[in-house]
Parts: sequence; structure tokens; C-alpha cells
Amino acid sequence: MLVLAGPGSGKTRVITYRIAYLITQGVNPANILAITFTNKAATEMRGRLHSLQLPRGSTLCTFHSLAARLLREFSDLAGLPVDFSIYDMADQKAAMGEALKLCELDSQNFPPARMLDRISGCKNRIQTPEEVTTDNYGFPAKVTGRIYRAYQDILAANAAVDFDDLLMKLALLLRDQQQVRDQLNDRYHYLLVDEYQDTNHCQYQIARGLTLSHSNLFVTGDPDQSIYGWRGADIGNILAFEEDYPQTRVVRLEENFRSTPEVLDLADQVIVSNQYRRKKQLFTSKPSGCACELIACRNEYEEAQAMAQWAGRLRDEGLEYRDMAVFYRVNSMSRVLEGALRNAGIPYQIVRGLEFFQRREIKNMLAYLKLLVNPSDQVALKRIINQPVRGIGPTTVNRLFDYSQSTGMNIWQVLAGVDQIGSLGSAAKAKVKKFTEIITGLKAHSAGPVTRIMKLTYEQSGLADAHIATETDDAKNNVNELINSAVMYDSESDAPSLADYLQQIALMSDSDSYDEQSGAVSLMTLHTAKGLEFPAVLIVGLEDGLIPHIRSTSSPDIVNRNKEIEEERRLLFVGMTRAKDRLTLSYAHDRTVQGSVKAAIVSRFLRNLLGLVPRSFESGEFAGTSGDDYEYDEPVYDEVVDQTTDFADGQLVRHPSLGVGRIERILPSSTNARAVILFGGCTRKTLVLKYAKLERIDPADY
Repeated sequence: MLVLAGPGSGKTRVITYRIAYLITQGVNPANILAITFTNKAATEMRGRLHSLQLPRGSTLCTFHSLAARLLREFSDLAGLPVDFSIYDMADQKAAMGEALKLCELDSQNFPPARMLDRISGCKNRIQTPEEVTTDNYGFPAKVTGRIYRAYQDILAANAAVDFDDLLMKLALLLRDQQQVRDQLNDRYHYLLVDEYQDTNHCQYQIARGLTLSHSNLFVTGDPDQSIYGWRGADIGNILAFEEDYPQTRVVRLEENFRSTPEVLDLADQVIVSNQYRRKKQLFTSKPSGCACELIACRNEYEEAQAMAQWAGRLRDEGLEYRDMAVFYRVNSMSRVLEGALRNAGIPYQIVRGLEFFQRREIKNMLAYLKLLVNPSDQVALKRIINQPVRGIGPTTVNRLFDYSQSTGMNIWQVLAGVDQIGSLGSAAKAKVKKFTEIITGLKAHSAGPVTRIMKLTYEQSGLADAHIATETDDAKNNVNELINSAVMYDSESDAPSLADYLQQIALMSDSDSYDEQSGAVSLMTLHTAKGLEFPAVLIVGLEDGLIPHIRSTSSPDIVNRNKEIEEERRLLFVGMTRAKDRLTLSYAHDRTVQGSVKAAIVSRFLRNLLGLVPRSFESGEFAGTSGDDYEYDEPVYDEVVDQTTDFADGQLVRHPSLGVGRIERILPSSTNARAVILFGGCTRKTLVLKYAKLERIDPADY
């Protein structure tokens, strides 16, 4: 069954009640597997099932957590140790750096992040290093294959996998091991998959492999909300579902229970232009509400001030700050927004939870814990062998690993037998022995509740004393927050284990950190907003180059460019449909890009939308104030005497991309004069003359 479910139509409820129905019909809960895309959605689903007082036993999880669980269960057949580590992005970059050194390649020419993206694409297509190397794509493919092979060898030496390995290795396990496939088909008689439009090739193959013998596959999704093509998601999986499963029954959920008619109508106007979609007629029974707003600002600083006043106005009207969310396309846009909120005294939270786990003190703590679970994790070992500082410098570390490589011994065997290494002096050996004793002592206490071993690790590793000695309160507070997460994990787990806790941490997504009870305005990217909803939403930066992102508009392949622009349109649609009652959009005429002020053009997605007329913040129409009523750190402009410009009202001009137009009026300024220009008799733009590259046209020559 394919359930085409529009935004706000109750997809989570549908899957929850489908599970409830199966159980009431006599299906054993242990035979039901439901897969979601976020831990938050899985937790919400468990809560709903619990409220229905149904027997427990159904498996509700994400694709990645399912893969991690099954790969540990069938580790021998998957070719993995049962205690493998899951590397986060920082660990992956470290491993890639080592791979490039092995291949004698310069990281300047082969940036680790770019090579990881390329290898991620290979894994999404279930391509091994050997298959990439033998592809008929010439030199680049062969180099990628070499780097891929070296990277995988390093992961294997560390008994580690990355996120893409989890999916690829499970897909290969289901494809190549019939006994595993048969066992899992017999275990899971019913498979339900949420957000099917965001599945990649690996996930598609996993779902297919888990249902080969019974075809009990129930999926929900919406092609209009497919926004992860950049990381391998294939919208074709949902568009071709009926071809893959000819006996499919299709159900359309077209009633939106979330948004007002005004929000839904505007979002529908945006998405209707897309070609790759399944037509739906969205409607809502909610009463009419506030009109959607579009705010035109001079620059990002004025836009941030408009955002702060937007939040203050809504608070005065009775909304709580936690009811408000601000979305943007890229994380870097949050800096100016945060400044405006701080100046206004408005509490806010950045919904970017993964950043917490990238902080130095947290990475150090987790590296200790990873080493207790997986002694082969060399990345973790290198990170903490001298953290806190204990006199084990780079020379000693290099000699330890050189000895490991030359003898073929596991690095932990080398540490345990450090007396045998002739290249190390007695002082260095003593320090290594002390470190080894710390890890060995902690490992003896690593079973059972995670809170206990985490507190012991913080104290006995020396990290706590180091933080006290250096008076780093932030570090201590952050570690205490990590310990709090362990307390919560222990309280919610029937059988807490350090390995399971670390696995949950590794598989977190940004949206999992959203705290709806925080009492603060939420700031997040449009991608993070997927699956969330708020009474009031403001989307900033509605300009070409941001939404749609410049990467999509600059693709040299016109087919790929069109597909990427359509995905950007879907991303905006997703953001707009997070709003329940109030939707506000904003854009700036100028925006600072890499230190330079650039003229911006309003997003093509907003052009010609019915009933959406921009209001100027500086005109005093917004919140009853003038743009001159506040102070901000405006970027420094080059000094230009714009009043002496040769352009004038009525002048014919030619723009490099917009074509021929006529200046309707000049807007003088001591810094950057603008011109309102009507192009082609139908498109009106306001451009900064300094940057617009306009060419004057003599009417007699035109």
C-alpha cells in the first residue's frame, strides 16, 4: 500500500493506527517493523502506541539504527566485529586524511570532505571500491577507487563503519545471504516505512529485501517533500512504487490538519510549478486566519531586526516564544539573527544538536568511552592518549603506531607490551603504562548503567581535574550535560549498555535536539525543520542564490539543474507548511557574501504569487516602526558618490541576465543608490546601481 500523504495530513498517526489495527487483528507485535527517518518520530510513535494501551514488542526505529542492530546480530556474516564503532563526520575526516596519505595524494587537490561525499555516493549506489575502480570513467574513477579502498582499509583496521556503511552492508547482507534474508522475512511479517520519498538506493534495497517472501510493505510519503537528493535520496522510489509493486493500493491523504487556508494556498502556489510530483488537491477545514506576509529589507542586518520585532509583536499578541520558529537555508545565516535576538533580550535555541557532540571536551569524553567498547578504535585512541596532557607527545605516538604496523600487532597489544619497544625511553614507557592502566581499570567497570562509567571516566581519566585546574566552566557544564543524557538513557532503557548508548549518540540527527518546552524562539535550517510544526514561522533569505541555493542554479547540466531547482522548491514548500497559523517570508536587497556586499534578487519562487505583496521594513509599515529606530553594525561599503550617477528616471538600460528595461525611478543614497527598473514590461526589480552592471541604451539605437 502506498499512502500519498500531504503535509500536516497525519502520516505518523496513520502508521501508528495501522500498527494498532494489525495488533488488534491478532498479529504478534514482534512481527511488525516500522521505520522512520528520525529518532524523534520513532519516539513519538512509541508514545502514541503506549497511550493506546497496546502490547509492546513492535520494532520502531530509523533505517540506520535498524542496520546497526542487525549488523551486530549477524556480524560474522557481515564481516564485522560485534563491537564495531560508528564514526561521525569528524572521525570520518580523520580516517580520510590517513587514506590520502597512504595513497600519497595531496589533501589540497583531494579535499577530504569532497572525497567523503564522492565515496558516500558510491555506497548509496552499493558500489564497492573495486567496482568503482573498474568503471569505464577513466582516471577520476580510478583515483576515487584507490582512495575508497584505502579509506575502507582504515575503517576495518579501526573496527569501524561510517553512516553509509551501515546501510550498504545491510543491503549486501540481505542480497547475498539467503539465510539472513529468510530469517528476517520470517521475523518481520509487516514492514511499514515513513517518509518513503526520502529513501536512497540502499534503503530501497533493504525494504525490498525484508519483504521478498510476503510483500507486506506499507509506505507513506509525499514526492512534494523529497528534499534529500543531495545526500542520495531518490524521488523515483516513490514515483515508481506502483511499477515495482503492481498490486499496490494507493490512498491519498489530502486534508491538512495543521495549516490555515492562507498558508496552504501560498504553499500550493509555490509547489504547483514542479514537474516531478504526484498531483494532490490539498485542503483544510481550519478557519481562515492571518494573511501571509512578505518583508523586504535593505540588508541582512535590517532583516534580523525585522525578525526580532516580528517575535516581539507576536509575543505581545499572546504567543509564547516557543511557538515561533525562524528558518534559513544555510547555518551561517544564524549569526546575524542571533545578534538581533540577544540585543532584543529574546530567548532562542539553535536546533543544531550535533554541534554539542563536536565540542572538544565532549569529543574527548566520548573517545574514552568508545575505546572501552572498541579497543581497536585508533582514532579514539590518538585523540585521548594525551588528553589531558600526560607527556605522551607525537613522537611517542608515532613510534607506537609504527611498531604496530611493522609487527602486525593490534595497537592495544602494543600498548600492553610497551616494554618491548626499543625506540622508546623508560620515561615514555612509564607514561604509556599509566595511560594503559587507566583504560584497563575503567573497562572493568564498563558494564551496566552508563551514568556510572561516565562519571568514573570523567574523574579517573584526569579530565575533571584538568577542567578544574584551568577553570573551564563551560567544559565542565557541557560534560555535566553529557552525564545528564546518560541518566536519561539509563532511566528509559530496559538493559542499558555503553555500546548501545554510543550507538544512539552516533545516530542522532539535528532535529532530535529540538526542545519544544524550551520557552525560546527556535532557529534552524529548512532541512532540520522537516517533521516539526509551529504556530508561527518566519523564513528569511528568500533570494536567488540562497533559496534556491546557488549550487542548484549553477549546475552546467540543464537536466540536473532543473531537478535540483525543483528540490529547492520542495524545500521551501516543506518550510512553509511547518506553519500552523502565521507565515512570514523575508528577503534583503543587499547581502554580505564572503566579506563583500552583493546586490540580491528576490527568489524566483516568490515571483507572481497571488496576494503576496512585499512590504518595506524601512517604510514603517512593519510593526509600526521606522528602519531608523534601531542601531546595528552595518558592513562598511566602499565610498561611492551615487548622486552623480549618469542614470536617470526613464533611462533605457540592459542587464546581463534580466535583459532590457526602463528605469522608473532612482532612489538616491549617500552609500548605495538604487534604481527601480521595469524589465520586459512585466518584471519590476530594485537593483543597486553600484553592482548591477547596467548598460545604458540610446533610445535611437534600440
